[in-house]
Amino acid sequence: MYPEALVKPMKAELTAVGFEDLTTPDQVNAAITAKGTVLVVVNSVCGCAAGAARPGVRLAVAGAKHPDKLATVFAGFDTEAVTEARKHFSPYPASSPAIALFKDGTLVHFVERHHIEGRSAETIAEHLKMAFQEYC
Repeated sequence: MYPEALVKPMKAELTAVGFEDLTTPDQVNAAITAKGTVLVVVNSVCGCAAGAARPGVRLAVAGAKHPDKLATVFAGFDTEAVTEARKHFSPYPASSPAIALFKDGTLVHFVERHHIEGRSAETIAEHLKMAFQEYC
C-alpha cells in the first residue's frame, strides 16, 4: 500500500474539482447505483495518471455537460473500495488508472489504461466529453 503522504495530493487533484473520494465498499456501491450519471475514476500513482488521466478528467468535467456525480477510488491505497468498484466494471479487466461512466447503475462507457497511456490530457478530455454528450 502506498503511503498517505504520497497519495493525498494525488487525491486532491480530483477532490478539488468536485470528486467524492470513495474509501469503502459501501460508499462505492451507493455512488455507482445512484440514479443518474456517475463518473468513477480509478486514480493511481503511475505516470499516465499524473500526465494524462487526472488532468484529462479535470478538463472534461470543467465543461457545462458532465455526469451528475463525480467519484474516485485510489488503487494501491483504498484497496477494498477499488476491489468493489472493479466488480462493477465487468467485462473489463482490472486497470489503473481507469475511468468508468455509469447511467442509472449500468456501465455505459469505460476507458482502460491502454486508452490513457501515450495520450494527452486534451485527447482524453475530448474522448470523455463525447461520452458525456451521449450519456449525460
